[in-house]
Amino acid sequence: MQLKHLRTLLSPQDGAAKVTCMAWSQNNAKFAVCTVDRVVLLYDEHGERRDKFSTKPADMKYGRKSYMVKGMAFSPDSTKIAIGQTDNIIYVYKIGEDWGDKKVICNKFIQTSAVTCLQWPAEYIIVFGLAEGKVRLANTKTNKSSTIYGTDSYVVSLTTNCSGKGILSGHADGTIVRYFFDDEGSGESQGKLVNHPCPPYALAWATNSIVAAGCDRRIVAYGKEGHVLQTFDYSRDPQEREFTTAAASPGGQSVVLGSYDRLRVLNWSPRRSIWEEAKPKEIANLYTVTALAWKRDGSRLCAGTLCGGVEQFDCCLRRSIYKNKFELTYVGPSQVIVKNLSSGTRVVLKSHYGYEVEEVKILGKERYLVAHTSDTLLLGDLNTNRLSEVAWQGSGGNEKYFFENENVCMIFNAGELTLVEYGSNDTLGSVRTEFMNPHLISVRINERCQRGMEDNKKLAYLVDIKTIAIVDLIGGYNIGTISHESRVDWLELNETGHKLLFRDRKLRLHLYDIESCAKTMILNFCSYVQWVPGSDVLVAQNRNSLCVWYNIEAPERVTTSSIRVRRHQGTSDKVAN
Repeated sequence: MQLKHLRTLLSPQDGAAKVTCMAWSQNNAKFAVCTVDRVVLLYDEHGERRDKFSTKPADMKYGRKSYMVKGMAFSPDSTKIAIGQTDNIIYVYKIGEDWGDKKVICNKFIQTSAVTCLQWPAEYIIVFGLAEGKVRLANTKTNKSSTIYGTDSYVVSLTTNCSGKGILSGHADGTIVRYFFDDEGSGESQGKLVNHPCPPYALAWATNSIVAAGCDRRIVAYGKEGHVLQTFDYSRDPQEREFTTAAASPGGQSVVLGSYDRLRVLNWSPRRSIWEEAKPKEIANLYTVTALAWKRDGSRLCAGTLCGGVEQFDCCLRRSIYKNKFELTYVGPSQVIVKNLSSGTRVVLKSHYGYEVEEVKILGKERYLVAHTSDTLLLGDLNTNRLSEVAWQGSGGNEKYFFENENVCMIFNAGELTLVEYGSNDTLGSVRTEFMNPHLISVRINERCQRGMEDNKKLAYLVDIKTIAIVDLIGGYNIGTISHESRVDWLELNETGHKLLFRDRKLRLHLYDIESCAKTMILNFCSYVQWVPGSDVLVAQNRNSLCVWYNIEAPERVTTSSIRVRRHQGTSDKVAN
């Protein structure tokens, strides 16, 4: 990943005017900066300043200059901001969804010492460090705070892992402590993890390691249990000064560390399993970097300085244009932002396992995303933003993808059909078949489902040219097999998955009831057939007759009307008489 300077959001002043903290909202729409004057400036995603509000002291009798803001974070729903202050209090401001909404204090948490750092990793849960060494939790739902763990050393830094379910705190005596709300099955230990040689003011929790740095001008990458993986030593570089802050990319595969006039970038190499240093970003007269904030989609990084300036950088490994309609921005080895150039909408395609994303393709009338990693397959629906990552072993790129169903991607490879439901990270089902034609496969996923009904996911496909199998995809078992005397050339389940229609090469249309296993031939010389969307009404054509079944439970009751074909300028219309 490389940093490219985009713009100056806030011009620096002539003297010290420290930017104390910054934060991006979870929805990427808002960026907040807290100035030395204890005023919060709000910017939109394009870097335009849209709003601001002043913070307030715990007690007005001490005046507005009696405190500093040391920590700031947006709520997960992006409608609130938590402010941690040195006058022993945390305020939570409701800022609303629109610019200009009234700012209202909705929570406050009084503490026994100064708040030094703050994170908001999950709904209702604010985690913060205190000058007395405690790491505490504030619950915005109950308006109460409690101690997670205590130490005897000032908390200098606080960060979370990518999922927000684990926290790291750095202390003035060099101690780094780890705590999990949920270890997500990792089995990693909690408690004191390591003693860093100096106070780890620059602390970041990346995907594969923990990166810490401070006044000794050394960057150390620690393994998951605290052993040293790598050290980057700049203590003999006369141009380098102490590291003051650090931030990991949302994907956890890049770390940026701020010092004096410089941003250093470390990128994780999945192939080599080591950190690689990119060319540092050096900016004359930037002075000391005091705060870093990464946009949640990974595309932007903002740096605040000792002199009150805020600089914005573009972050990417590479960028390409796909068919002049989409922009693909690789913000990390495992994360790609897909932007529709005409509508401006964006989708973030990411490997949750940290695998490197290879070429991204946009298929199915430019609606669906397909990308491979070494061990997984990434799929996505651009219209609904439903994304999936399933285990997938490389097959030389010989897969064929079918996107006729809006809920499921059908993948055919080497005689095997695999179904992946968009938004799910597990394959829905897999069967052997040699007949990969959308007209010979029917999948129904919870269509026309009613309240209180169980999940309904079924598949009908051809085992051979005369045999149809029906599978319950939830249980993974066969619920019906139809042996027919003639070759089947079309089949389709109804939306509720209780009835199956199929037609053979002799143009005979059959109805199969899955529950009773009853098969009925309902029409001869059938040239066209379709379930009416949103119902169990069936429409079919028999020579010059249009046949409609309004009650499919009584297939003998059919309404028939004659039709004539009208051809005009290359199109054919069927008109009922």
